Amino acid sequence: MFEKILLATDGSAHAWEALAYAQELALRDQAQVVVVHTFDPVPTYLGDQPRDRVAARHVSAGEDVASQATEALREAGVDVVVEVLEGPPAEAILKVAQVRDCDLIVMGTRGLGALTSLLLGSVSHRVLAHAHVPVLIVRANEEDVA
Repeated sequence: MFEKILLATDGSAHAWEALAYAQELALRDQAQVVVVHTFDPVPTYLGDQPRDRVAARHVSAGEDVASQATEALREAGVDVVVEVLEGPPAEAILKVAQVRDCDLIVMGTRGLGALTSLLLGSVSHRVLAHAHVPVLIVRANEEDVA
């Protein structure tokens, strides 16, 4: 049913729970998983050299998070591609889903309360609202989050 599944990960308990779902679906359908980690843009007012150093630290941390997910998926026998991107997270996830022609987006949610989500919004809500493919939002168990 699915050929390419985008897994958005930030390394949280919710993201690990989402990974389990993406892995199960990928194995069932022999689908490829595109692991995506994004980080907010580094401000340009820092100047070029400081900005480049900060961005490099974000990329390195993102690669660490993505490699943990990638390793778990590959150990299970899943074909994986990795993307670590700078940019507004929801927009970056949606762009990768479009460019890589993904047919499902799987991601965790931090479980913000209704009022907080309404006031601040969330990455998962923005992706859900603007995606052109199905989106599976996964919440971790309470004991996994604590």
